Amino acid sequence: MGVDMLEKIEKFQIAILSVVLAVGLVIAVKIVTSALPSDGISVTGSASKIVKSDNASLYMNLSTKQKNKKLAYGVIQKQIPIVISYIKSQGFGDKDIELKTTNGYNTYKTLPNGNSSNEIAYYNLYQPIVVKSQDVDKIKKLSLDITCLMDKGIEIEANNPEYYYSKISDLKIELLHQATTDAKQRASAMLKATHNRTGKIQTVKMGVFQITPADSTDVSDSGIYDTSSVEKKVTAVANVVFKIK
Repeated sequence: MGVDMLEKIEKFQIAILSVVLAVGLVIAVKIVTSALPSDGISVTGSASKIVKSDNASLYMNLSTKQKNKKLAYGVIQKQIPIVISYIKSQGFGDKDIELKTTNGYNTYKTLPNGNSSNEIAYYNLYQPIVVKSQDVDKIKKLSLDITCLMDKGIEIEANNPEYYYSKISDLKIELLHQATTDAKQRASAMLKATHNRTGKIQTVKMGVFQITPADSTDVSDSGIYDTSSVEKKVTAVANVVFKIK
Protein backbone atom coordinates (compact mmCIF):
# COMPACT_ATOMS: atom_id res chain seq x y z
CA MET A 1 0.00 0.00 0.00
CA GLY A 2 1.44 3.37 -1.04
CA VAL A 3 2.27 6.34 1.14
CA ASP A 4 -0.45 8.45 -0.46
CA MET A 5 -3.06 5.83 0.32
CA LEU A 6 -1.94 5.66 3.98
CA GLU A 7 -2.15 9.43 4.27
CA LYS A 8 -5.70 9.41 2.86
CA ILE A 9 -6.76 6.68 5.32
CA GLU A 10 -5.22 8.61 8.23
CA LYS A 11 -6.98 11.85 7.25
CA PHE A 12 -10.27 9.96 6.91
CA GLN A 13 -9.87 8.45 10.39
CA ILE A 14 -9.11 11.88 11.85
CA ALA A 15 -12.20 13.31 10.18
CA ILE A 16 -14.38 10.49 11.53
CA LEU A 17 -12.89 10.95 15.01
CA SER A 18 -13.59 14.69 14.86
CA VAL A 19 -17.21 14.05 13.96
CA VAL A 20 -17.58 11.53 16.77
CA LEU A 21 -16.03 13.95 19.27
CA ALA A 22 -18.24 16.79 18.08
CA VAL A 23 -21.39 14.69 18.36
CA GLY A 24 -20.31 13.48 21.80
CA LEU A 25 -19.69 17.04 22.92
CA VAL A 26 -23.14 18.15 21.77
CA ILE A 27 -24.76 15.25 23.61
CA ALA A 28 -22.73 15.98 26.74
CA VAL A 29 -23.71 19.64 26.66
CA LYS A 30 -27.37 18.70 26.28
CA ILE A 31 -27.15 16.29 29.21
CA VAL A 32 -25.46 18.85 31.46
CA THR A 33 -27.86 21.59 30.38
CA SER A 34 -30.89 19.44 31.05
CA ALA A 35 -29.54 18.65 34.51
CA LEU A 36 -29.29 22.34 35.42
CA PRO A 37 -32.27 24.64 36.13
CA SER A 38 -31.19 26.91 33.28
CA ASP A 39 -34.78 27.57 32.25
CA GLY A 40 -35.73 29.07 35.60
CA ILE A 41 -34.53 31.70 38.05
CA SER A 42 -35.09 31.54 41.80
CA VAL A 43 -35.56 34.87 43.62
CA THR A 44 -36.59 35.90 47.12
CA GLY A 45 -38.89 38.90 47.47
CA SER A 46 -40.06 40.68 50.62
CA ALA A 47 -42.61 43.25 51.75
CA SER A 48 -43.37 44.90 55.08
CA LYS A 49 -45.84 47.29 56.67
CA ILE A 50 -46.05 49.18 59.96
CA VAL A 51 -49.35 48.72 61.83
CA LYS A 52 -50.70 49.89 65.17
CA SER A 53 -52.17 47.31 67.52
CA ASP A 54 -55.93 47.59 67.83
CA ASN A 55 -56.50 45.54 70.99
CA ALA A 56 -54.56 44.67 74.14
CA SER A 57 -54.72 42.63 77.31
CA LEU A 58 -53.24 43.05 80.77
CA TYR A 59 -52.69 40.09 83.09
CA MET A 60 -52.33 40.84 86.79
CA ASN A 61 -52.14 38.85 90.01
CA LEU A 62 -53.73 39.68 93.35
CA SER A 63 -51.93 37.75 96.10
CA THR A 64 -51.84 37.17 99.83
CA LYS A 65 -50.04 35.01 102.42
CA GLN A 66 -52.07 33.89 105.45
CA LYS A 67 -51.84 31.27 108.21
CA ASN A 68 -54.36 29.04 106.45
CA LYS A 69 -56.44 28.72 103.28
CA LYS A 70 -59.65 30.09 104.86
CA LEU A 71 -57.99 33.32 105.97
CA ALA A 72 -56.32 33.72 102.57
CA TYR A 73 -59.61 33.39 100.71
CA GLY A 74 -61.23 35.86 103.10
CA VAL A 75 -58.57 38.50 102.40
CA ILE A 76 -58.77 38.02 98.62
CA GLN A 77 -62.56 38.24 98.60
CA LYS A 78 -62.38 41.59 100.41
CA GLN A 79 -59.74 42.96 98.03
CA ILE A 80 -61.34 41.92 94.71
CA PRO A 81 -64.12 44.61 94.85
CA ILE A 82 -61.51 47.28 95.62
CA VAL A 83 -59.37 46.26 92.63
CA ILE A 84 -62.34 46.04 90.25
CA SER A 85 -63.62 49.42 91.42
CA TYR A 86 -60.23 50.96 90.66
CA ILE A 87 -60.08 49.36 87.19
CA LYS A 88 -63.55 50.71 86.37
CA SER A 89 -62.49 54.16 87.54
CA GLN A 90 -59.88 54.06 84.74
CA GLY A 91 -62.59 53.76 82.09
CA PHE A 92 -63.11 49.99 81.82
CA GLY A 93 -66.45 48.16 81.99
CA ASP A 94 -67.58 44.80 83.34
CA LYS A 95 -67.12 43.17 79.92
CA ASP A 96 -63.45 44.21 79.94
CA ILE A 97 -62.64 42.51 83.27
CA GLU A 98 -62.31 38.77 83.78
CA LEU A 99 -61.55 36.96 87.04
CA LYS A 100 -59.63 33.74 86.48
CA THR A 101 -59.60 30.69 88.76
CA THR A 102 -57.68 31.22 91.99
CA ASN A 103 -54.69 29.04 92.73
CA GLY A 104 -52.64 28.51 95.86
CA TYR A 105 -50.25 26.31 97.76
CA ASN A 106 -48.84 25.74 101.23
CA THR A 107 -45.41 26.87 102.33
CA TYR A 108 -43.96 24.62 105.03
CA LYS A 109 -41.68 25.56 107.91
CA THR A 110 -38.00 24.74 107.59
CA LEU A 111 -36.25 22.56 110.17
CA PRO A 112 -32.89 23.62 111.71
CA ASN A 113 -31.12 21.11 109.43
CA GLY A 114 -32.52 22.90 106.38
CA ASN A 115 -35.11 20.26 105.47
CA SER A 116 -38.79 21.06 105.08
CA SER A 117 -41.13 20.02 107.89
CA ASN A 118 -44.77 18.91 107.71
CA GLU A 119 -45.90 22.02 109.60
CA ILE A 120 -47.54 24.73 107.47
CA ALA A 121 -45.94 28.16 107.77
CA TYR A 122 -48.54 29.95 105.64
CA TYR A 123 -50.83 29.55 102.65
CA ASN A 124 -50.17 31.43 99.38
CA LEU A 125 -53.23 32.41 97.35
CA TYR A 126 -53.28 34.07 93.92
CA GLN A 127 -56.23 35.64 92.10
CA PRO A 128 -55.48 36.25 88.40
CA ILE A 129 -57.34 39.13 86.76
CA VAL A 130 -57.30 39.91 83.03
CA VAL A 131 -58.34 43.23 81.50
CA LYS A 132 -58.90 43.46 77.74
CA SER A 133 -59.72 46.45 75.59
CA GLN A 134 -59.48 47.88 72.09
CA ASP A 135 -58.09 51.06 73.66
CA VAL A 136 -54.41 50.06 73.77
CA ASP A 137 -53.28 53.35 75.30
CA LYS A 138 -55.69 52.90 78.20
CA ILE A 139 -54.36 49.40 78.83
CA LYS A 140 -50.80 50.71 78.83
CA LYS A 141 -51.68 53.41 81.38
CA LEU A 142 -53.44 50.88 83.63
CA SER A 143 -50.36 48.65 83.64
CA LEU A 144 -48.30 51.55 84.98
CA ASP A 145 -50.81 52.81 87.54
CA ILE A 146 -52.30 49.61 89.01
CA THR A 147 -49.52 49.23 91.60
CA CYS A 148 -50.82 52.34 93.38
CA LEU A 149 -53.22 49.91 95.11
CA MET A 150 -50.27 48.65 97.13
CA ASP A 151 -50.58 51.85 99.17
CA LYS A 152 -53.86 50.38 100.41
CA GLY A 153 -52.19 47.16 101.54
CA ILE A 154 -53.16 45.21 98.42
CA GLU A 155 -50.46 42.97 96.97
CA ILE A 156 -50.90 43.21 93.21
CA GLU A 157 -48.51 42.75 90.31
CA ALA A 158 -49.14 43.40 86.63
CA ASN A 159 -47.35 41.74 83.73
CA ASN A 160 -46.31 43.72 80.68
CA PRO A 161 -49.35 44.41 78.46
CA GLU A 162 -49.78 42.27 75.35
CA TYR A 163 -50.69 44.11 72.15
CA TYR A 164 -52.33 42.51 69.11
CA TYR A 165 -53.45 43.45 65.61
CA SER A 166 -56.78 41.81 64.73
CA LYS A 167 -56.46 42.07 60.93
CA ILE A 168 -53.18 40.19 60.71
CA SER A 169 -54.63 37.41 58.49
CA ASP A 170 -55.79 39.88 55.82
CA LEU A 171 -52.48 41.74 56.05
CA LYS A 172 -50.51 38.53 55.48
CA ILE A 173 -52.34 37.95 52.17
CA GLU A 174 -51.67 41.54 51.09
CA LEU A 175 -47.98 41.34 51.97
CA LEU A 176 -47.50 37.97 50.30
CA HIS A 177 -48.82 39.47 47.06
CA GLN A 178 -46.42 42.41 47.41
CA ALA A 179 -43.51 40.09 48.21
CA THR A 180 -44.20 38.07 45.05
CA THR A 181 -44.29 41.28 43.00
CA ASP A 182 -40.99 42.32 44.58
CA ALA A 183 -39.49 38.95 43.63
CA LYS A 184 -40.52 39.47 40.00
CA GLN A 185 -38.95 42.93 39.91
CA ARG A 186 -35.72 41.51 41.30
CA ALA A 187 -35.71 38.68 38.77
CA SER A 188 -36.36 41.11 35.89
CA ALA A 189 -33.45 43.30 37.00
CA MET A 190 -31.13 40.29 37.15
CA LEU A 191 -32.16 39.03 33.70
CA LYS A 192 -31.99 42.43 32.02
CA ALA A 193 -28.23 42.17 31.52
CA THR A 194 -28.67 38.84 29.70
CA HIS A 195 -31.46 40.17 27.45
CA ASN A 196 -33.91 37.65 28.94
CA ARG A 197 -37.26 38.17 30.58
CA THR A 198 -39.23 36.52 33.36
CA GLY A 199 -41.90 34.08 32.27
CA LYS A 200 -44.62 32.32 34.21
CA ILE A 201 -44.20 31.42 37.86
CA GLN A 202 -43.07 27.82 38.26
CA THR A 203 -43.15 27.56 42.05
CA VAL A 204 -43.90 29.84 45.00
CA LYS A 205 -42.92 29.14 48.59
CA MET A 206 -44.07 31.40 51.38
CA GLY A 207 -41.47 32.13 54.04
CA VAL A 208 -42.21 32.68 57.73
CA PHE A 209 -43.73 35.99 58.80
CA GLN A 210 -41.82 38.29 61.13
CA ILE A 211 -43.98 40.44 63.41
CA THR A 212 -41.56 42.64 65.31
CA PRO A 213 -41.46 46.05 67.03
CA ALA A 214 -41.50 48.79 64.39
CA ASP A 215 -37.83 49.67 64.85
CA SER A 216 -36.54 46.10 65.16
CA THR A 217 -34.37 44.26 62.62
CA ASP A 218 -34.67 40.86 64.33
CA VAL A 219 -35.49 37.77 62.27
CA SER A 220 -35.97 34.12 63.13
CA ASP A 221 -36.11 30.94 61.06
CA SER A 222 -39.28 29.98 62.90
CA GLY A 223 -40.81 33.47 62.70
CA ILE A 224 -41.41 36.13 65.36
CA TYR A 225 -44.74 37.25 66.86
CA ASP A 226 -44.11 40.28 69.04
CA THR A 227 -46.79 41.24 71.57
CA SER A 228 -44.75 43.76 73.56
CA SER A 229 -45.08 46.79 71.25
CA VAL A 230 -48.03 48.92 70.17
CA GLU A 231 -46.54 49.64 66.74
CA LYS A 232 -45.39 46.55 64.86
CA LYS A 233 -43.63 45.81 61.59
CA VAL A 234 -45.08 42.86 59.71
CA THR A 235 -42.74 41.36 57.10
CA ALA A 236 -43.53 38.67 54.53
CA VAL A 237 -41.05 36.73 52.40
CA ALA A 238 -41.78 34.81 49.18
CA ASN A 239 -39.35 32.46 47.41
CA VAL A 240 -40.37 32.37 43.74
CA VAL A 241 -39.03 30.48 40.73
CA PHE A 242 -39.79 32.16 37.38
CA LYS A 243 -39.44 30.59 33.94
CA ILE A 244 -36.89 32.38 31.76
CA LYS A 245 -37.93 33.40 28.26
